[in-house]
Amino acid sequence: MVRMAALVLGLVLGGGSLAQVLRIGVVGPMAFVQGEHTWYGATLAAEELNRAGGVLVGNQRYRIELVRVDTNEMTSVTDAATAVERAITAQRVDFLIGGFRSEAVLAMTEVAADYKKPFIITGAALDGILAGRVDRNYERFKYLFRVSPTKSSDLARTSLLLLGEVIQAVRRDLRIERPKVAILAERAAWADPLVETASRLIAAPPPQGYGAEVAGTWRPSATATDVTPELTAIQRAGAQVIFTVLSGPVGVPFGRDWGRLKIPAAAVGINVEAQQETWLKATDNLGAYVATLNTLAPAVAITPKTIPFITNFQARFKQFPIYTASGAYGALYILAEALNRAGTTAADAVVRALEATDYTGPAGRIVFDKTHDVTWGPGYTTGLGVQWVEGRMQAFWPRNWRVGDRVVSYAGVRPYQLPPWVVEAWRR
Repeated sequence: MVRMAALVLGLVLGGGSLAQVLRIGVVGPMAFVQGEHTWYGATLAAEELNRAGGVLVGNQRYRIELVRVDTNEMTSVTDAATAVERAITAQRVDFLIGGFRSEAVLAMTEVAADYKKPFIITGAALDGILAGRVDRNYERFKYLFRVSPTKSSDLARTSLLLLGEVIQAVRRDLRIERPKVAILAERAAWADPLVETASRLIAAPPPQGYGAEVAGTWRPSATATDVTPELTAIQRAGAQVIFTVLSGPVGVPFGRDWGRLKIPAAAVGINVEAQQETWLKATDNLGAYVATLNTLAPAVAITPKTIPFITNFQARFKQFPIYTASGAYGALYILAEALNRAGTTAADAVVRALEATDYTGPAGRIVFDKTHDVTWGPGYTTGLGVQWVEGRMQAFWPRNWRVGDRVVSYAGVRPYQLPPWVVEAWRR
């Protein structure tokens, strides 16, 4: 009898057949790194939670079971919506995390709202996924939350802070007081507000803007395989800086073509492909000195959970995590904590518990605002600026970033470096 009781307890806590199961749909473009890392981040969190005994909901423990949902959202919004509906109706998922391409996530979240399924977004940035929906039609869209990235308007804030570092370097090292900045942004909805904000602030005089000049705007496809025409046009326009807004696979050909042609303009902004440790190999070692907004950087501890997460992720998957990985990892822990607080798996109760989230994860502190979006700013989540220097990813921002009376800086953050061929081309 004692042995039987121990066996039952072991099955319940250890993930055996008698355990209750939470089925979590992990949605994303699984043929691309953005979806792959969503799956990896969720997998790491699920393994950790299950090893610790699963998720306690009321007086019942649940084992997490992940359902991999390939949305094909890079190429088809319809496929993405269909995949989510199939996950809910046929695969019987209880909750959803993930999503990457904003246009597709808008459609996927309509499906989730139809079925009243809580959906924690971990990859899509468009403001309008939540703003104007959760706040204006709460009863329909209250099931939607976002943990990463910060919304497009906040990404604009951070990436423009990185741009400011590069403009400052151009003025200091090249003695060009009014640099020309080219904007290179993929044709995607999430990028539109960044282009609009960047165009305005680049040209605005200090202190509201940078007092620089917009050399022009170029909008390649997110899946373009050749960016030579755009880059040669940027060179002809006389730009010293390229502000990139790239989340799709176009980021690799950009880095390869930019380095191959030795375009005399420093690249900075957002390039999700450059967040990976495989960046230099993917660009045939031509992507050195590219700078991008990132969520994490090697050896930079944003919170006490940052380094352990990076270490465990690399040990498990042999890759450096991009933002969709840390987002999915945090999302699963946030959901587990909300379920524990709710004491039930009922969707409306879980929503109320999610609204009370105050979670410190690898990328910062996550607190939801009134639209269920992640809060941006010092003490919450902002991201890092990283640059590929000396064969490795090196953080260069924030470094003594002053916000009111607060100074934000992390150990291991070093100054930005202009590419040597840019210096050679423009130094006077």
